[in-house]
Amino acid sequence: MTEQATSLSPRIQARAIARLWRALSHFPLRWLWRAAALVGPQVYRFSKRERQVTEINLKVVYPEASASQRKTLAQQSLQHSTATMLELGHAWMAPPEKVEASILAVHGRDKLDSARAEGRGVIVLAPHFGNWEVLNFWLSSHFPFTAMYEPPKIADLDPIIRHGRERMGAKLVPTNPRGVAALLKALKRSEAIGILPDQEPNWGSGVFAPFYGRHAYTATLLPKLVARTQARVVTGVALRVPGKGFEIHFLDADEQVYSEEDVTSATGVNASVEASIALHPVQYQWEYKRYRKVVEEQQGLHNANDFRLY
Repeated sequence: MTEQATSLSPRIQARAIARLWRALSHFPLRWLWRAAALVGPQVYRFSKRERQVTEINLKVVYPEASASQRKTLAQQSLQHSTATMLELGHAWMAPPEKVEASILAVHGRDKLDSARAEGRGVIVLAPHFGNWEVLNFWLSSHFPFTAMYEPPKIADLDPIIRHGRERMGAKLVPTNPRGVAALLKALKRSEAIGILPDQEPNWGSGVFAPFYGRHAYTATLLPKLVARTQARVVTGVALRVPGKGFEIHFLDADEQVYSEEDVTSATGVNASVEASIALHPVQYQWEYKRYRKVVEEQQGLHNANDFRLY
């Protein structure tokens, strides 16, 4: 009986989560923001891991800020992260017209339109900022759009998440060579693709490049795609207007992203992420361990742990 309960557990979890998303999809955004205002402080108080990682990252990024200022930033950041989780049902399951109506403005669409008019594909760097699922909704609603996708740890959630992300026409491809090939084909068709620029890749798939002055292991997929397709690179975010909706912003990527040299291109990627964060720093997902890998580990030094932040 214990084995049966264990085997059913992921399925039960997936059903419960899906029902919660479905229920939350019916709520107005103002109610979800109010809920985030209530839950966010509890996340800060009781989720030790999220609180500590957020505060460590903010200390790296804003060393001149006082401890009390960083604490306030951390609390606000975790409230926004909580809001993103509560809004997943809105992005994935609410009627499309409701989601479209929640997008209050789109800034910089001309960057995508002009590139496609020139017969060039568009690479959208989509950092974990604001509500990136709303960004996916808008992109796949208005352009042929392809993005890499890694299945969730709870396998039974996979079809639910996949349906939510693909329902407006997005094509999801695996995070492997077959997926890279699909991205190249999409760009050669002058379509748009999405890349997460702020996830730490596996060893061998990146280089160390500065992110707020500290080395962060950064993926090198971008220069390979640009070199083979001459695509235009932009940064895209869905900035949250608390309780009201979202504003989509497309920003020109840092010019270094077009370099064929991996470290230079990765530096441009990180600079592009920094520029988007500057729109509203507390809307970035600072609880991600962006500096987990360290140069000393790559060099095989025995004291590499002395240089880790987490």
